[in-house]
Amino acid sequence: MIIAISVTLFFIVLRFVVTLFNFMSNPKLQRIAKPYDDMVSILIPARNEQQNIDNLLRSITEQDYRDYEVIVLDDGSTDETYNICARYAAAHTNFKVIKGKTLPDGWLGKNYACYQLAQQAKGKYLMFVDADEEVERGLINSAVHRMHLRQVALLSLFTNQRMFTLGEKLVVPLMHFLLLNLLPLRLVYLTRHYAVAAASGQFMFFNAEAYHANQWHKQVRNEVVEDIEIMKLVKAARYRGESLLANGLIYCRMYTGFNEAINGFSKNFLAIFNYSVPGFLVYITLLIGGPLLVISTLNLPLIVFMAGLIMLTRIMISLAAGQNALLNVLLHPLQMASMVIIAFFAIQQHLTKNTVWKGRRV
Repeated sequence: MIIAISVTLFFIVLRFVVTLFNFMSNPKLQRIAKPYDDMVSILIPARNEQQNIDNLLRSITEQDYRDYEVIVLDDGSTDETYNICARYAAAHTNFKVIKGKTLPDGWLGKNYACYQLAQQAKGKYLMFVDADEEVERGLINSAVHRMHLRQVALLSLFTNQRMFTLGEKLVVPLMHFLLLNLLPLRLVYLTRHYAVAAASGQFMFFNAEAYHANQWHKQVRNEVVEDIEIMKLVKAARYRGESLLANGLIYCRMYTGFNEAINGFSKNFLAIFNYSVPGFLVYITLLIGGPLLVISTLNLPLIVFMAGLIMLTRIMISLAAGQNALLNVLLHPLQMASMVIIAFFAIQQHLTKNTVWKGRRV
């Protein structure tokens, strides 16, 4: 009992220290006003995104950056996605929409779409974004500045999340929660070892020369979580990579409800733990079972100490991610329950190889 409680408290303190480091080091993309004129190719894979893509394309036209092209690849959509993009292409000379080719064996849909997009791009930088996002003025200029400053081959941003339903608020904050209390984000750039890697496919900004030389989406053609795998490849090839928080420069509404969010998170949650089911189970046990064990002791000072660290951790992560800190503290028990549900489905799908997303088996 004493050993289990000691391990739990060590685990909580360690996560608090990692969170504190992330909060103090402030790993955000800084807003830069200095103008740049490097050509940027904005590349958008889209599959049945008629509800979202108009917002993204409109937000791009409102950017304060001028030297860019936009290429949308319609990946077999059965809705109005292609027609919406075609109207934009007709009204803006630097917009183009193309039809994706038939998915070859051994490829996953998004990876093949990104590979095709890169072949069409002319920019010095390749900016991959998802169709359900919106960009703010200053994003491209700030990203280009960061590429010049850091001389990295890949800059990835963890976007600010928009959440409207209770179901979303019970699940989506877990992304930043896991990220910021498991990994000191600054180490992605500071440490050259490829094992220290994090990235988000919602924003991948490549040096085009390095990308074309390595064809990173082709190398990860069958990877479900291609973003982290690409960052590993970037670092393994002795390039620099960096991952940062978006700092309000790009927003995404990942899911529209609880079931969709659970399904979406389940398909790639295990990747954070390198697909180790035992490692994932140990983490979940310590994360949820540990605090319950401490509570069962009825030792008030110990419970207050533990609860204080957990609350401070949630507050720091919420502030860094641009989320409602009070709401995340209040919803923490329900979010942890959501974590258990995600863990169940993630392990089930991993063991049965039965993951389906947007109508395709992945």
